[in-house]
Amino acid sequence: MSKHLLNFSATLATAVTLLAAPAAQAQIRTPAASPASTITQRVGLTDVTIVYSRPSLKGRTAFGDKTPLAPLGQRWRTGANATTSIKFSDDVTIDGKKVPAGEYGIYTIPRANEWTVVLNKSLKQGADVEGFKEDQDVARLTVKPYKAGSKVESFTINFTDLTPGTANVAMEWGNVGAKFKITADVDSKVLAQIDEKITKNATPSAGDLAAAAVYYADNNKDMKQAVAWMEKANATDAKFWNLHSEAKMRLKMKDYAGAIKAAEASKKGALAATPPNGEYVKMNEELMAAAKKAGK
Repeated sequence: MSKHLLNFSATLATAVTLLAAPAAQAQIRTPAASPASTITQRVGLTDVTIVYSRPSLKGRTAFGDKTPLAPLGQRWRTGANATTSIKFSDDVTIDGKKVPAGEYGIYTIPRANEWTVVLNKSLKQGADVEGFKEDQDVARLTVKPYKAGSKVESFTINFTDLTPGTANVAMEWGNVGAKFKITADVDSKVLAQIDEKITKNATPSAGDLAAAAVYYADNNKDMKQAVAWMEKANATDAKFWNLHSEAKMRLKMKDYAGAIKAAEASKKGALAATPPNGEYVKMNEELMAAAKKAGK
C-alpha cells in the first residue's frame, strides 16, 4: 500500500472516530420515575395550561402522618421534580380571587380536613419548598379534600366539571382529592365582539348574527333582540340548525305559531341535507309537538 494511501486511511479513520465520539458519549436515556405531563384546557375564551410531574405510590402512602410522600400540614410542590405550574392566557377568578394573566407555581399544604392551595410567582423552587416566599403569592385558597372514586396510583391533575365559563382543577392521589374552581371572564369579551361586529357594523355576517343570537338566548339576555338577529341571519342564509335555534327562541317567548313555522323550515332543511340529518328532524318534530300542546 502506498504512503499516500496509508495517510488517507489514517485521516479517514480519525474523522470517523471524531464523528462517532459525541454519539458514544451521549447520556443513556431511561424512563423518568415521575414522568412529566402537560394538560391544556380552554375555559370560556381563556387557555389554561398546567405542567407537572407525576410521582407514583409504589406501595407507599400519598398523604398521612406516617412517612407519607406528601406529609400533612407541610408545604408540597404538588407533584415531583420541577415546580408544578399553571398558566392563564387571560385574567381569571379562582374561588372568588382575581388572578392576572400569567404563569404561576402551584403549591399545596394538604391537611386531613382542608387543603391550602397557593399560586406563587416563583417557578424555580422545585423541591426547595422551604425557600418559598409568601410575599410572591398571587392567590391563597382553602379547599375541602374529598375521597377519590378509586385509588389513584400516579398523582393526577385534571380539568373537571366544565361549563361555558368555568372549570375545576382536580388534584388526586391515593384515595384523596382536592379541587379549585377557575372562572373565566366570558361575557365582557363576547359583548365586546358583538358590539364591534354587529352593533357598529352596517353589514354584519349571517354567522355573526346567529352566534350573537344564540349567546343572548343561552345567557338569558334580551330575547327579542336574539330573535331579531337570528331572523335576520336566516333571511340571508337559512341553515337548518339556525332555524331550529330560532324555533327554540320563539317557543321560549311563547310565540307558538312562529316556533312551529321555524321548526317546519328547519325540518325541511335537515331532510334535504346530504346525508339527511335525522337528529334535527326528531328535535324539530318534538319542538313542534311541544308548541302545539302549549298553544292550545
